[in-house]
Amino acid sequence: MPTFTVKPLPQEAGKKTNFGAIVDGMEPGNIDGNLDLKALRDTIWANKVIVVKGQKDLLPIQQWELVTRFDPDAPQVHSHGDVKTFNKNGGILSASREVLGIPGAENVRLIGKCYQGADHYGIKDRTITKPLTHDWHATKLFDDDFENGHTRFQRWHMDAPLYERDPAWFTTLRCIKRPTSPTLAIHWDDGSGLKIDTEPGLTAFFRNKAIADHSWVEYAPYPYKWMGKCRGNPNGLDVASEGLEASAEDLGEWKDEHVKRYPMVWLNPVTGEKAFQVIDDVVKIRAWVKAIQGRILRPEYIMLPKVEEGDVIIWADWQCFHSAIDYPSKYGPRTMHQANIGAFLAPIGPVPVPAN
Repeated sequence: MPTFTVKPLPQEAGKKTNFGAIVDGMEPGNIDGNLDLKALRDTIWANKVIVVKGQKDLLPIQQWELVTRFDPDAPQVHSHGDVKTFNKNGGILSASREVLGIPGAENVRLIGKCYQGADHYGIKDRTITKPLTHDWHATKLFDDDFENGHTRFQRWHMDAPLYERDPAWFTTLRCIKRPTSPTLAIHWDDGSGLKIDTEPGLTAFFRNKAIADHSWVEYAPYPYKWMGKCRGNPNGLDVASEGLEASAEDLGEWKDEHVKRYPMVWLNPVTGEKAFQVIDDVVKIRAWVKAIQGRILRPEYIMLPKVEEGDVIIWADWQCFHSAIDYPSKYGPRTMHQANIGAFLAPIGPVPVPAN
């Protein structure tokens, strides 16, 4: 039996979320043997999102060691590569926010907002001046509205480089600091009138439903660089079709063997459940994907786990989408440690993907 306990995340009234769990009594930096490690891995696959409580003393290097133990045969580097590679080829990802490697544990990334303290694990007197923003949305969010608590889902995605390395099984996000008030209103801003209230500094999730068993997608080389000039929809889902994608020549040198082709439906290796996982590429596919995912991008299906300082939230990237949510700087600093590792194998679908 594992040494930790698991209980479902509390479900708010009116919600239809059917995933998520709280894990207590565990030290991720000191997991006792393979039994607890397998039990934790299976717990994440089964629940999609877990909140591991009470990790204020977890060191960055211990967080990275946990990530590598989940998938020991994977390349021992962050799924998006080192910080230099990420900043060079990250496209919309590196353009939209400042990401720093923790000294001595560079694969653990500091992501946050505002002043990070006099000495944050060797990062001294740093203020995050390029925080998450909504600037890439095709429909502008006015500053006055934002300052008054009107926000959006920034970008729905799974953590996946989609070039050279395969998508991470899990992402770990340790909450060091975040504001808890005042309340924000997340607006879809797509004409639907939908909105949902949240505390600042949280991450939103929805679980993907599986269809399209026989479908697959091939991604552009350096896909985030390819879509670097594109803009997103105001509800954070998909890319606005404005013809702003880069040409093949603009991408620079790339290798055909690093181009990724994945099924649209990914199988959970523990439960066998299916998840619809696709980052769109072209206009017709975007319209098709929007019609599918839009059915569950509704307040009753969105989960916003309330993490406390010291909690580690871990999610299965192959099974759900997530989005950060920005808030006005006057609410206070946000400090998170994020780490994942590109899986040692590619996602498997119900039907084999055709050979190149």
